[in-house]
Order: sequence, then C-alpha cells, then structure tokens
Amino acid sequence: MRERRRIVVQGIVQGVGFRPFVYGLAQQHALVGQVHNDTAGVTIEAEGDAAALEAFTRAMREQPPALAVVERVAWEALPLHGDSAFVIDASQHGPAKQALVSPDAAVCDDCRRELFDPADRRYHYPFINCTNCGPRYSIIRDVPYDRPSTTMAAFRLCAACQQEYDDPGDRRFHAQPVACPVCGPHVRLVSDQQTIAAGQDARVLAEAQRLLADGAILAIKGLGGYHLACDAGNAAAVARLRARKRRWDKPFALMAADLAAAETVCEVDAAGSAALLDRRRPIVLLPRRPVGALAPAVAPRLNNLGLMLPYTPLHYLLFAEAPYQLLVMTSGNASDEPIAFEDDDAFKRLAALADAFLTHDRAIHTRVDDSVVRVVPLPAAVCGQPMADYQLPITLRRARGYAPQPLAVPFEFRQPVLAVGAHLKNTFCLGKGRYALLSPHIGDLDNLETLLAFRAGVTHLERLFDVTPQVIAHDLHPDYLSSQFAFEAHNVRRFAVQHHHAHIASVLAEHGLAGPVIGLAFDGTGLGADGTLWGGEFLVADLAGFERAAYLEPVPLPGGEQAVRQPWRVAAAWLQKLYGDDWSSWPVNFPRQADRATAAALRQMIAQRINSPLTSSMGRLFDALAALLGLRETVTYEGQAAIELEAIADLSTHAAYPFGQRRPAVDLAPLFEAVLADLRAGIGAPVISARFHNAVAGLAADVCVELRQERGLNRVALSGGVFQNVLLLARTLERLAALGFETYTNQRVPPNDGGIAFGQAAVAAARLAKE
Repeated sequence: MRERRRIVVQGIVQGVGFRPFVYGLAQQHALVGQVHNDTAGVTIEAEGDAAALEAFTRAMREQPPALAVVERVAWEALPLHGDSAFVIDASQHGPAKQALVSPDAAVCDDCRRELFDPADRRYHYPFINCTNCGPRYSIIRDVPYDRPSTTMAAFRLCAACQQEYDDPGDRRFHAQPVACPVCGPHVRLVSDQQTIAAGQDARVLAEAQRLLADGAILAIKGLGGYHLACDAGNAAAVARLRARKRRWDKPFALMAADLAAAETVCEVDAAGSAALLDRRRPIVLLPRRPVGALAPAVAPRLNNLGLMLPYTPLHYLLFAEAPYQLLVMTSGNASDEPIAFEDDDAFKRLAALADAFLTHDRAIHTRVDDSVVRVVPLPAAVCGQPMADYQLPITLRRARGYAPQPLAVPFEFRQPVLAVGAHLKNTFCLGKGRYALLSPHIGDLDNLETLLAFRAGVTHLERLFDVTPQVIAHDLHPDYLSSQFAFEAHNVRRFAVQHHHAHIASVLAEHGLAGPVIGLAFDGTGLGADGTLWGGEFLVADLAGFERAAYLEPVPLPGGEQAVRQPWRVAAAWLQKLYGDDWSSWPVNFPRQADRATAAALRQMIAQRINSPLTSSMGRLFDALAALLGLRETVTYEGQAAIELEAIADLSTHAAYPFGQRRPAVDLAPLFEAVLADLRAGIGAPVISARFHNAVAGLAADVCVELRQERGLNRVALSGGVFQNVLLLARTLERLAALGFETYTNQRVPPNDGGIAFGQAAVAAARLAKE
C-alpha cells in the first residue's frame, strides 16, 4: 500500500548533512518526493510503500548524521502525488523561525586525512571542512542556514567546489563553509600593522612556526576569536605573556599537538582521553604530572592543567613538524575583557600583547570562547542511576562546540523568556516552547566592553531564533549590570530570582525534575532574600519557589568586595569573633599583611559593621581556611584561594573536623577551634585541607539526613561554584549515595554562575505555569 507523508524534523538539522542523509535514506527505501530546509527545520514529502515510510521515519530518529540533534519528528498524511524521483529542493523562507543552529565543530577525521594527503587538492589548506565539521554558529548571520546567510558569502565557489556542493552523494554537499585554495580564505602574518607574510599558506605557517619556536607571542585567529599563543616550554615567553596580559597567577590553557603530547604533562585516563577527543574539543582539566617540559609560570601552584587538542586545520598545521608540542593558547584579550574576534578591534586591543598576528580573511560573525570541562571520578549512585566507577563530566564553561545547542526542558515556556544571568561568568538564556537556548560564555560584567558583548549577543540570538521576550528573569541583586539591563526593557514582565534558588533550579531543569528537593547551593556570594549575602545554603526547593532550611553561620565581610580580593580579612573576622579584638592574643601569627593601623581599622569595621555586610558564604569559608594556612592572603582571580586549598589536600586523609549545631545556622566555631589546634600542633597544611574538605562533605550529608527525616525528601541537588571543587563534590556525593540519597548535579550546564541564567529561565517558566 502506497502512502505520502509530510514529515517535519526539528532540532539541529541544518548544516549537518541532514538533507543528503534523507536523500540517501529515500534511495535506500525506494521513496519519491522532496526535502528542503526552511525556518522550521527540515521538511520532507515522501511517497512509497507504507512499511518503507515507517523505516525511513524511524531511521531519521535513530541514526541521524554525526552533528545532527533530532529533537522532534512529526508527520501527517497527504494525497498521493506520483513523483518520479526524490530530489533536494532549495531552502524556503517562512514567517516563523524554528530551526536550530549547530555549534562549531572540530575538524573531522576525513578532513584531517585529506589535510595531510599530498595528492589531495586541499593538502595543507588551513580551512578544509565538510558537512561533518567546521565553523557553524560563529559564521551564521541568519536562518535557514545557507551560504548567503554566513560570512562565507564573500567567497564565490570555484567549479570544483561547486560540483561538490551540488552533489548529494558528496561529503561536502551544501557544506556552507566549503572552500579550497583556489576560491577560499587564506592566512597572512602581520606585525606592526604591516603584512610580513601572505600569499602561500604554507609559507605563512612556516614563518609563524619559526616565530613561535623563537619565543614570540602570536595572536592567532581561530574559530570564534583570537588566542594569544606561545611555546609552553619557553619560560621567558610565558613570563612575558603574563606581564603583558597582567595576568599574574591565573593558569593558562594549553594546546597539545596530540594525545601523546598531552600525556607528557598530564595523567590522561580513559575518561580524560574521551573528553579531549570529543568532537567539541573542550579544554579539559586534568591532573598534572610532577615532571614535564613546561614553563613554571603556565599554572603556578596548581596540580591540574587546562588542556585541549587542536580543533581547526590551522591548529594542526601549526604543530606539523614543529619543534614544540605544547602551546599556551589563552583567550585573546586583556584581563577582564571579552575575547577579540573582529580583525580591526584585535589589532588595536592586542597590539601591545602580541609580537605578530596570524590572521585570515574569513570573518567571524559571533565571538565564541573555548569551553571547559572537568571529569569527576565517582564510585557511587549519581543522577538517579547506579554508576560503578563512573566518570562524571561537568561543564565549567559552556561555549564553543556546545552553544547554542538547545537544552530540552520538561516544561513549556508559555511566553518567550529572556533570563539575563548573574554578574560573574555571565551567560543569558532564551526560553521558547520546550527549549532553553543558553548563550556562550560572555564573562564578568565588569566593564563596558563585556556589557556591549552581552547586549550584542542578546540581539543576535533573539534575531536568530525569532524570540521577542515577553518576560525577563533577573537576579535579585539590583546593582548587577544584567539586572540593570532587565530594568531598562519595555513592555515585559519581570521576575526577580534569588541567586541560589536559580542554582538549584538549573539542576532541576537539566534533569527534568519538578521538585521539591533538598538543594545544596554552595558558592561565593549572592544577595539573599533577607538582604544579607548568602552562599552556604541548604534549601528546600522546587522550580517555582524555595525555603531556606539551613545556612552557614553569618560572619562580617570586612571591606565588602575588598575582602573577596583579600581573604585574610575573612579569616580575621572569624578570629575576632572567636577571640575578641586583641589580635596579639590570637593563637596564630596572622595576618602578616596587617600593620597596627590596618588592624585597628579592621577591628572597628568588624565591630561596628562598617562596610562589613554579613555573609553565609561557603566560598568565603574556603578563603578563610586558605588564609589561615598561609596559602593565600590576597587573590588575583576568582576562586584562587579555594583552588589552591584543593590542590594541596592529602587525599589519603579521611578524618574530618567537627561542627556545632546545624540548624538553622551551622555553628562554625568548633571547626575553627579544631583547625587552630592542628596549626598549633604543627599539623601540615595538606592534612588540614583534607580534614576541612571532609568536614564540609560530612556537614552536607548530616543536614540532608535531618531534612529527609523532617520533610520526607530523598533527592538532593548540588550546585554553585564551590562544587567545581572535584574533591569536595566527589566526597559529598559518595557520602550522600552511601546514605541512600538520589543525587543530581549540573553536567551540561555549569554549576558556577554560568548556569544561573538557565535556572532563572526555569523559575520564570514555573511561575508563569503556576499562574
């Protein structure tokens, strides 16, 4: 029996080889009809045997191309038409845009083989790509995803590329960035605004290699912006890059030539290898080997390195037969600015940082920074399912390769929502239908450049996905620039979402949970519902609301933001609370930085609560411990003290410090007394760090047991920047699993403030549904 169906496929189905895939399926099942891209996704009319149509439709769901993400397949019956063949039609434009855009993808194995095949016409061509790889989101201006809607519109295809582009059986059929040395973009080397090498790509790259080998710093134009690169084994070059960038301690990301090169500096197990080789090619945080040919200044005082493998043909060519195997590959920006991606702006902003620019003439339309992931070893039941010796990958920065892939949510946005995120590690989120579109990482909204990047990103994604927000969700803190953006919007409803509720909601929405759950929200600081600064929170929460069930005992934060930059101030506040105003009577020689005048001023600030807001922050508790141990009295980047505290922990230590009463405010005095007793007894910092981590994990488990007994809740959601700490996360989850809790953490969405916008959007949707 013959039938005809109109089939609409939605998801990431444009620019990923979906139409030639459908064409091949139609041939396989002897179907006639046509397929085309449109603003909804991919629309197919197929006619043939009923059983063949069923198999055809099932294959689209179950066996899509490598880069495709099929979210929905819907069909309806049509009258028979009697076509004679199956054809691929031109794209059609419609009033409503539903199509989703693919993230940028690392160069595929087929293209990499061709790149190094002397017989191939794209041999050593830095812009080789096909339907399965290459730039996507970073070059697209509009949908449907066709070449005229990308920055490749400036390059007219030669006859050979046009033939590949038009052939449904070719791997480059309708690969919009397709190009070759005859018709495509080329690289050039620039210094002091003057071109020093151009024309032949091989000659340009050879000169770039020579400069890197000689210790130069290059600004290299990548998929989503510029990197600053130098030989990671050249101590003078790395030190010079730190001085120029004014980035004194924060670790640099590295790019290794291949997996073997990565293994010379890091411990790479099966999970780490899989993360490095993932087609999205994120930066992966891996344990550092004690020896290795790295400059000391790459990642001072840390036992992990951020490592990635090449993901563009240009990267592979830079390593080909080079004397170096590891490059520093850090974002092309000055400290606290967004990554540079437009050539003129890059030449201006990076001129004082780079000795030369390795650039090219394929324009980047949207900046996209590198993504960062970390693998957590967990021999426990996590996320509702048993996982023996499971390696849990968590996303710390969601950008290139991941964004703007939509996140399916278990609810519907009844009105289009824009969630504008937090102040630090900002992202924003658009909610439409049953999808949440989380933007790539933008950064800390500390300056005009980052705010402009935020505004431009919102405008671009709203246009690309045809979203006109009717609701804006924002942080409870009115002074955040993201909140100010929300206040300026017209003709919208606004929902203020408490920071830590948004953290927990991000876990619920990611795992399809409605709640209620016990929520552990551990981070730096966020404005609480009572006007104080929260950060060590035990919530009972669902998507629509929350109750604060327990929290760390609040302590003054002397100097406010200054105390975040100088952790010794937080430690001093605790010592003054425990031992009074006479610093000379304190049981430790602390703080070394404070002279008599500083000590007197700080005592008065704490005692009279002058510019000393109360905080229950878990992040500041970690800071205080790091300062007491003499690890870090001042910080140069967010989380530095806690990161260094984790790095020194003795993993063989399983003893833990005590706490006092746990609810509603956790009494921290016994913890500090025990730490100071160990310091007086000469116990080493690694053991104290481990006992402290174990104490926090034990506290989390104890409070969850109390809340389960009281509320009957057995599900626990963990989120917040403190849970980027793998030692704390693993030991907390192990304890909770041993007690029979179902535990859920952020995986695809960052647990830090990069996931706040997703949580805000989920809260707004729940409140709308409740109405």
